Amino acid sequence: MNALRIFVGLMLALMLFAPGTGAQTQPTEGKAVDAKPSLEVYQTFYLTNVLQQNDLSDIQTDLRNVLPKARIYGLPSQNAISMRATPEDIQLAQKIIADLDRPRKVYRLTYTITETEDGKRLGAQQFSLIATSGVKTELKQGKREPVFVGENDAKTTNQNPQAEYVGAKVQYLDVGVAIEATVEGSSEGLSLRTKIVQSNLAGEKSGVGPQDPVIRQTVLEESSNLLLGKPLLLGSLDLPGGTRKQKIEVVAELVQ
Repeated sequence: MNALRIFVGLMLALMLFAPGTGAQTQPTEGKAVDAKPSLEVYQTFYLTNVLQQNDLSDIQTDLRNVLPKARIYGLPSQNAISMRATPEDIQLAQKIIADLDRPRKVYRLTYTITETEDGKRLGAQQFSLIATSGVKTELKQGKREPVFVGENDAKTTNQNPQAEYVGAKVQYLDVGVAIEATVEGSSEGLSLRTKIVQSNLAGEKSGVGPQDPVIRQTVLEESSNLLLGKPLLLGSLDLPGGTRKQKIEVVAELVQ
């Protein structure tokens, strides 16, 4: 009987303590497991084909959109981008920068301005400029004309009566041909934005002041698509003060 009582007591003890012991060995349901922090590294990328600050800003924006968890800083004075991110993000950033920081194409744009009168050709002028893709290029040819914009200082004039324009206020105006061009795209098709301004002095005076000339100006502003080596007619202009006309064409050639 004593042995039977001892056996029953042991069984009861096991039944009482077994659930508690099992509960201690099982993980609590719903408890989050602490994740180890990702290792971050630092690297600076130097851009070799950046020509203007917008180029660096565009690459920096693209990196931030693709790698939202990375810390990205741009240094315009160094043409560089610094990053602190995981090794995987650094590796992806290196590929993105290699794809975007590429050499730009360079083109030669030749503008031909042909002048006619009553259907007869009077002459032609050609202007050539070297334009880098995505960068505005300017060409000016002409002279600077002085324009009187103020009265002479009376005291200075009285002291030196022989110097008629001593103390005069003069402003200089550019007169001639000015061309602005921005070309983008590839050899299969280019997009060209052009602004051509032609100005010259008229024979008459403005009547505002004894020295003020009349400036005649013609402006052509055009956005167009063109193919390499194929001339494109940008427009035809009627020149003021007569029956003369001008036809403006452009042709693009790949330099490098």
